[in-house]
Amino acid sequence: MQPAIKLRNIELGSGRPKLAVPITGTTINDILAATTPILAAQPDVVEWRIDFFKDVINPEKLKSAGQQLRQALGDIALLTTFRTKGEGGELALSDTEYFKLCETVLDGGFTDALDVERYHDEQAVKQIVAAAHEHQVVVIMSNHDFDKTPAVAEIVKRLTSMVDYGADVAKMAVMPQSVVDVLTLLTATNIARQTLPQPVITMSMGDLGKVSRLAGEVFGSCLSFATVGAASAPGQIALENLRPELEDLKLN
Repeated sequence: MQPAIKLRNIELGSGRPKLAVPITGTTINDILAATTPILAAQPDVVEWRIDFFKDVINPEKLKSAGQQLRQALGDIALLTTFRTKGEGGELALSDTEYFKLCETVLDGGFTDALDVERYHDEQAVKQIVAAAHEHQVVVIMSNHDFDKTPAVAEIVKRLTSMVDYGADVAKMAVMPQSVVDVLTLLTATNIARQTLPQPVITMSMGDLGKVSRLAGEVFGSCLSFATVGAASAPGQIALENLRPELEDLKLN
């Protein structure tokens, strides 16, 4: 039985899949303006994609923006993510720069969860996981393949590796080229749900993969990414549509 991971006022891995929406503003004004419709929609989690923020490499401006966002969101859980260029993000950073940014986020004291990409220097990954846990911040460890869908065994291997590295939640996003690829991702999700001691988040991206964003409760993905405004990845569904669809697919 996987543990439910407490994230502010919600639990990942318990009950319905939770719903996250991204904020991708480039300025603090854009970021704070995005919170108005988000507060009205009441997602479970906001993912702040700091790779879009134009002052992301300025530690004081990043901390200030994060603290203002935290205050604006009230009780909604905040996941902070710097997505590197190689995994579909906006900015290319060295490993040293990437982990320094992660440390700045933790030092800012504003986030409930931190996205940590698995495939960086292994010792540095372990160190930032330990630092996050010292700050009582949940680690969602991730890997994104925007070109293809790896085999079932490879997806499960990567998710397992994340748990081995201390992830509280393991996340994998892949790009399907066929319906078979979507089935591959769903099969791997089901295996991971049955075999791993931590919750997982998975998705098959693009239009072909939209079904994976609906079927998390059946196959074992604990969080689905939706939109209120701008999307941060291909295939994301509007929150107002996704919420009732998840409810329709609930297991009694």
